[in-house]
Amino acid sequence: MTPGEPLMPIDVVMPQMGESIFEGTITKWLKKTGDAVEKDEPLFEISTDKVDAEIPAPASGVLTEIKFPEGSTVEVNVVVAVMAEGSSAAPGSTPPQKPRRPEVAPSAPSTSSGIEVVMPQMGESIFEGTITRWLKKAGDAVQKDEPLFEISTDKVDAEIPAPASGILTEIKAPEGSTVQINTVVAVIGGQAPVAQPDGAPATQPPISSASAPPSPASLPAPAPPADPGPAIERERLRSSPLVRRMARENQLDLHRIPGTGSEGRITKEDVLRYMEGRPIAVPTPDRVPAAPSSVAPAAAPSKPAAAPQGLVPMSRMRSIIAERMAQSRRTIPHAYSIYKIDMTRIVRLRDREKAGFEQRTGVKLTYMPFIASAVTGALGRYPVLNTSLEENSIRYHQNVHLGIAVALEWGLIVPVVTRAEELSFVGLARAIADLGERARRKKLKPEEASGSTFTLTNSGVFGGEFGTPIINQPEAAILAIGGLHKEPAVLTDAEGNDTLAIRSMMQLCIGFDHRLIDGADAGKFMLDVQKTLENWDKPIG
Repeated sequence: MTPGEPLMPIDVVMPQMGESIFEGTITKWLKKTGDAVEKDEPLFEISTDKVDAEIPAPASGVLTEIKFPEGSTVEVNVVVAVMAEGSSAAPGSTPPQKPRRPEVAPSAPSTSSGIEVVMPQMGESIFEGTITRWLKKAGDAVQKDEPLFEISTDKVDAEIPAPASGILTEIKAPEGSTVQINTVVAVIGGQAPVAQPDGAPATQPPISSASAPPSPASLPAPAPPADPGPAIERERLRSSPLVRRMARENQLDLHRIPGTGSEGRITKEDVLRYMEGRPIAVPTPDRVPAAPSSVAPAAAPSKPAAAPQGLVPMSRMRSIIAERMAQSRRTIPHAYSIYKIDMTRIVRLRDREKAGFEQRTGVKLTYMPFIASAVTGALGRYPVLNTSLEENSIRYHQNVHLGIAVALEWGLIVPVVTRAEELSFVGLARAIADLGERARRKKLKPEEASGSTFTLTNSGVFGGEFGTPIINQPEAAILAIGGLHKEPAVLTDAEGNDTLAIRSMMQLCIGFDHRLIDGADAGKFMLDVQKTLENWDKPIG
């Protein structure tokens, strides 16, 4: 790059952390404006309803602009920062920048009449949404990122936040309207008025940060609360749209609820504990900004404000899961076959080799890579189980992208072993161990938790004999792994003599889409898996 040549700008966008995730909250910037950044170096941290993760830089260069501060909740594919590619600026140096005007959300273009609020796209295959409820009316003051209206699509119901602070001057689409994406549904005018002390000159306040709640002075004057009792500084309040919705529906003051999340972020669990009257263990001061020492946390209410008989609102994550599972049940004719597998040969092999395997490879030898290897091989021989239905056609996937469900304390995630058919046994073991560990440490990349073509789910880890799982659309099949138990079994030798022996048995349940897969195909696939496992003769490295 020659001196004076303009730097190539690179947009850094909010990634999609799964098919049902449409926004993320920026919990921490790991770099500041002017810092040099290497490609794939962690750039910022985000939190969604399903996963917390570090997001890597898309290229090497200099971070020239941060568009959203920490605490902002941003829709997927929205530009959150800008980098200058290939700059040789030293770390900490600030490259020249063009003058900037006040930031507004990229999805809200500014016009002479105000900021346009548009119908957002809630996924690649979603092209319209129905406005089910306006949370503000024309003339109301609105704060940036405050819930403005609710929409419903074929896949998800969601709250849409305001793209800027100001006054809601016009609602163009009433409740019940079905509107195409990027259509203007409302207009936000100038900044919300702020009450001034007597005799003070009227000044225009700066636009509030994304995490700030509405200022009481900017709203129609209600009766003041008897005891505001803030437990966290107002300007440092951090919460997700889900948390704000729970607070609004249950008439809770978020400032009374200590946050245990990253940088003092109030989580759904914090709200539920508060509503149940249980104490909340506040993190140490190095994780949460300390509240003024003169302010004591307010006492928890004796019972939930608007959740009698122990009822709590269903989270957006749970609502989405419920809808997707119900949709899968409605649209896919599920069929199941259960096979009992004699794992004795593999159990003995693992007992002999586990110490040496871990020493050679650096990972523990579990039963999962044995099953993953057997399944991957069988999918190559019976490819109809590695398909998806697309309208009236069947898509045969060229590669096996194997989803491995991982149970976390805060939910469930399915990391994906891509091109599993190209990996050796050791490669599978390392990939499964690595993805599972990074899932538990919140270090997965967005692309590592999507795109599976066949899923393994281990219901047996909790002691179950077997499970009948629901297919993860658009996949055509899913395999549930049951518990490993010793039990008596009848063995027949070459001469036909029967003996009773203690064997290590496991039940595998294949769930399949009967529109694409016949019972005979599923049976042949499972017999292939069974034969491989019961007669294991592959090297394990």
